[in-house]
Amino acid sequence: MARTIAKDHEAKREAILKTAAVFFAEQGFDRASMGKLAEACGVSKALIYHYYPSKDALLFDILDTHLTALVEVVEAAAAEPRSAPERLRALIRAILIAYRDSDAEHKVQLDALASLPEDSQTHLRALQRRLVACMSDSVRAIEPERFSNRPELVGPVTMSVFGMLNWFYLWYKPGGPVDRDAYADIVTELVIGGLPAVCGGEAG
Repeated sequence: MARTIAKDHEAKREAILKTAAVFFAEQGFDRASMGKLAEACGVSKALIYHYYPSKDALLFDILDTHLTALVEVVEAAAAEPRSAPERLRALIRAILIAYRDSDAEHKVQLDALASLPEDSQTHLRALQRRLVACMSDSVRAIEPERFSNRPELVGPVTMSVFGMLNWFYLWYKPGGPVDRDAYADIVTELVIGGLPAVCGGEAG
């Protein structure tokens, strides 16, 4: 007879994922032990292994859950009919809001993705490429004529935008003078205002 899934199965899995993300972010994935993680979760190590057969499987689920949710939010924002500047602003704001309460997952993504087996990395990097594609299209739409003359700059500019967003968690303090919406405006205006100088030449 097949084993039935407990009603709280998904809630327990989500609780383990969230605690594990914080634990891996603080301890470092390579140094973190499943035994100590179980203590942090307040469960037995056997229960952790009931959900995940290995530490790699747990890490993969953390990152896959995080990146999938991020892709869904960003692609939905990109699909809305907006002017080019407002689309860029919407994408940047969507990413910053999606990062809220996900600092641990974000840090683990930056620090530990490369620790996973190649097939797992391939899947996760495909999700990352979808994020980059959305942002690249949005950046290119701000100065299409200039970028048509300097197409090699789309990638560096796009990754510079992600650089401003990905390290936000290091210095941001809740209740400080700049909230997420305000920072979204700052990044957007830096990009829009700076592109003519970066790309050079006259717009068509």
